[in-house]
This record gives sequence, C-alpha cells and structure tokens, in this order.
Amino acid sequence: MIANLLQFLFAGLMLGAIYGLVAVGLDIIFNATGAVNFAQGEFSMLGGMIAAAVLTHTGMPLVIVIAVTVVGVTGIGVLMERLTIAPTRHRDVLNVIIVTIGASILLKGAAMVVLGKNAAGLPAFSGERPIRVLGAAFLPQAVWILGTALAVMGLLHLFFAKTLVGKAMQAVALDREAARLMGIDVGRMVMLSFALGAAVGAVAGIIITPVTLTIYDAGTMLGLKGFAAAVIGGLGNTFGGIAGGLVLGLLEAYAGGLIASEVKDVVAFVV
Repeated sequence: MIANLLQFLFAGLMLGAIYGLVAVGLDIIFNATGAVNFAQGEFSMLGGMIAAAVLTHTGMPLVIVIAVTVVGVTGIGVLMERLTIAPTRHRDVLNVIIVTIGASILLKGAAMVVLGKNAAGLPAFSGERPIRVLGAAFLPQAVWILGTALAVMGLLHLFFAKTLVGKAMQAVALDREAARLMGIDVGRMVMLSFALGAAVGAVAGIIITPVTLTIYDAGTMLGLKGFAAAVIGGLGNTFGGIAGGLVLGLLEAYAGGLIASEVKDVVAFVV
C-alpha cells in the first residue's frame, strides 16, 4: 500500500509540475492583458511537436534542438500577440479571450497540416531506467520535469525582482494606466508577456514529451488543466501557479489510482 501511495505521489508531482508551468504562462499573460490566453496549451504542444520534428529531420544534438524550439515558439507567441491581440487590446476583455480561442484553433490546425497528425516523441534526457524508492518507481525524466519547473520559477523570480523590464511588467499588471503615465510602453510589455508565456509553455511541452508523447490536439487539455491550476493558485499569481499545478497533479494521481482512472480528468474541472 505504501508503495502504491508513493507511486501516485511521484506521478502527481510530475503531472503537477507540467500543469504548473502552463499555469505560470497563463498568469504572466493574464497580468499584462487581464485576459486568459486559451492558446497557452498550444504553445506547449508546439514545443513538443516542433522539437520532435527538428530532431528527426536534422539530427542535431538535443540541447540545440531544445534551444531552437524555445526560440521558435517564443517567436510564434510574439507573432500571435502582434497579429491578433494588439489590434484588439483596447476592446472588451471578453473579445480578447475569444481571439485567443480562435488563435488556439488556428495553431492546432497549422500544427496538424505542417507537422502531421501522428503522435511525436523525444528521447529521455537521462535514459529510461526507472529509479526505485521503497517499492515505487519513477523515470529519471520525472526529476527533469520537477527540477525544470523549480528552475523556471527561480529564474522568473529573479527576472521580476531584479530586472527593470520585470519590474515594468509588474507595474503594468498592477495598474496599466499608472504605468503608462510613468512612461512604460504598455504595448511592449504585453508583447514581452506573450514571448515569456510562449517560452515557458514550450519548455513544458518539451520536457513532458519524452514521457507522454504529444500530438497536434494535445494542447487543448493541457491548456484547460493549466487554467484550473492557475485558478487554484490564484489567477494572476505567477508563483501560485506552480503550487496550484502540484495540488491539481496530486489530486488527479490519487483520484485516478484510488478511485478509477476515468475520474482523474474530472477532478480538475470539479476543483
């Protein structure tokens, strides 16, 4: 019984770290725009799909593939903001949310056409030999996932606390009009929030793909779970997103393991 509980704990922490990263991306954009970006899950899907495609077609080292992919998805996030969000920035928040839903559908369709309908995968970063603890086992990739989530949180903390751009983004989140009066380019900060959100989403997609594979429509559920995690952690609370993700991941893992696997997806939306 203890081994089973530990197994659910490891699975929950791994899932929760991914949900947390998606939630963090949502929170960054929410703070800058006041709207929920329902295309955030697609950034994660693109991270996994593009990395798999680049690795397959170029054979470059995985580290370079990851770097190229994160830069590419960040660029897609910037293009999305410039072409769809910027023209609607002064409209009602509901309109912006609807635009992000449309962007989500567009990105999903583009991924299907360009990258294909088949599931894609990446090699594990440190092999696939399970690590055993008190009868439970987890993959080394789970350590990478949890470690990456914590590292991203640490880097974001330094970015927001120590850099002028990070402080400007926080000022926009607190009061856009006051930030504008103080000379901060609000439009630029919104664009940077989409770049940062897309980069975080891409990282989430890349690190989970060696475990779960990915496919062109995987972003929908990831985005919804990330939204649930963001709500649990307090929508707009960048650092609460990781905590909300971990809570959600643990609830899913224990509900699926102790009750039935069919109920684990229900947990997120009940919460």
